[in-house]
Amino acid sequence: MASINLRPLDDRIVVQPSEAETTTAGGIVLPDAAREKPQRGTVVAVGPGRLLDSGSRGELGVAVGDTVIYGKYGGSDVEVDGQEMKILRESDILAKLL
Repeated sequence: MASINLRPLDDRIVVQPSEAETTTAGGIVLPDAAREKPQRGTVVAVGPGRLLDSGSRGELGVAVGDTVIYGKYGGSDVEVDGQEMKILRESDILAKLL
């Protein structure tokens, strides 16, 4: 897991995407152009939570170290300290792997 100097705001979450699959289940090696973008990754930073009308912060459902699945086109791709990261809102996360 990466150690980064980045703190997301509100209900945003920084995820380090998993590596793209290089072979199919049948053993066929995929060229770079045929690899799909990964849709799962590891949470490396979380924001403080969404600011509620009451003035308190809403609690996030994920924590640093969780493995999550997110939408194919959700979030923003950024490069931090030479590593590809994805910044998502909590609502962009579809599931947390147990």
